[in-house]
Parts: sequence; C-alpha cells; structure tokens
Amino acid sequence: MLIDLHGHTALVTGSTHGIGLAIATVLADAGARVAINGRTPEGVDTVLAELRAESGVRDLVAAPGDVTDEAGAAAVLAATGDVAILVNNLGIFGATPALEITDEAWRRYFDVNVLTAVRLIRATLPGMKERGWGRVLNIASDSAIVVPVEMIHYGMSKTALLAVSRGFAKDAAGTGVTVNSVIAGPTHTGGVESFVYELVDPALPWDEAQREFMRVHRPQSLLQRLIEPEEIANMVAYLASPLSSATTGAAVRVDGGYVDSIIP
Repeated sequence: MLIDLHGHTALVTGSTHGIGLAIATVLADAGARVAINGRTPEGVDTVLAELRAESGVRDLVAAPGDVTDEAGAAAVLAATGDVAILVNNLGIFGATPALEITDEAWRRYFDVNVLTAVRLIRATLPGMKERGWGRVLNIASDSAIVVPVEMIHYGMSKTALLAVSRGFAKDAAGTGVTVNSVIAGPTHTGGVESFVYELVDPALPWDEAQREFMRVHRPQSLLQRLIEPEEIANMVAYLASPLSSATTGAAVRVDGGYVDSIIP
C-alpha cells in the first residue's frame, strides 16, 4: 500500500519528542506538510533542524505554543494554517497512589489529556467538514481499558478520550472526515524510561529494567517488550491516509496484545 499525504497539512501536538516526533516524521515522509509543536520556539527549531538535516525534502513548519490554553492553541493553529490531519498526541502521565490523587491532579489530567484535544477538534473540524476531507486522530492508551492502579487519573482521561473520538465521529458523519482513537500500548520513550525506573530497581541496566517492568507491571503484553514509537506512527499514518476511508469512530489498537480482548 502506498500512503501518499501530499497536499495535506498535519498538526501533531507534542511532536518534539517521543511518539509525537515519530508520528510527525512518518507523516512528513509520506508527503504531508507537518507542523511541529512544542511549548518553546527553541525546542521546536531544534527538532526542525534535525529533521531537515535527515531529509531535505520534508515539508515542515514551526508551530510552537502551549495548546493546553486557549491563547496558545490559537497561536499554534495560526502558524499551521488549514489543518487536514489533526493528531492529538500531547498528554501527561505519572504514578500516584490511588487515594493520594488530589482534586487538582484529577482536573489537570482532564484538562491536558482531554479538553486540549476537544479544543483543537472544535477549532479544526468545521474546516475539514466544509472541505469534504479530514482526519482526526486521538492518541489514547491501553490504560483507557486496563486502568492501572498506579495512575487511575491517567486511565480516566484516556477512557474519556475514546468517548470524545466516538462522539465527534458521529458529528462528522457523511462529510468525508473520519475521527478515530489509536490505543497505544506500553511504548519506549524517554518519559516511559523514567516511569519504568520509578517502578523497578533503578540500578538495573535498561534491558533488564524493561524486562522486569513488563514481567511485573505489564504481564498481559503478548509482545513482552515495549513498543517502539515508529510502530505507533505507522498505524497513525495509515489512519491519516485516504486508504482508511471506511474506518471512523473506532478505537484502533497498537498495544502489543496488551488488552485482553478479541475485538478492537
């Protein structure tokens, strides 16, 4: 299958590192004009320089700003232009004992992981519908379904994101715009490395620490390893393409078989 995204502008939130950076890179390599987003212009410019050095044919634009607030989101959208592919990747996570999660933490996780996506969908979906084509992709998590006891607030936010995706898919029905969630399983990023070492012996070498983490804390994984960001990005690129035109309102799993279910 040939994934060709030429002529489409994609905005990937939180795309200066981790899964977001992998998604931005794969979309750009498929021909999309990709807006790189991070909180600071310096961070965004650094990533742009690195990506352009790797491949001079990538069509990239700087879209720095804090999308968790209305003014920041407006600035990012202004820098991006008409968005045909929106990837709501930005999210926060961390381990906190269940009874120690404060009201403030509950609100913060909802605001960052859910309301930020809603705000950007609300701003971009009307244009997609008017143009008769578009893709909205919300990066969810296996934690939406298998809520981990060490971060219930995170699981709650990702479960809510599945509902958001399904609801907006109904709003976009019949317009040529699709809205889907991508359920990412335990993925190898810098942030996850730090998280792993919060839960296993920090003296262990990384390969041993990863195996111990999967054995003790994620034993359901059929891969029995962390997923690489590019593996998530490949699914996103397919769902962002014209090839996925009959997939909408779905929660598509790239979870390494972590979720114990025979249906997506």
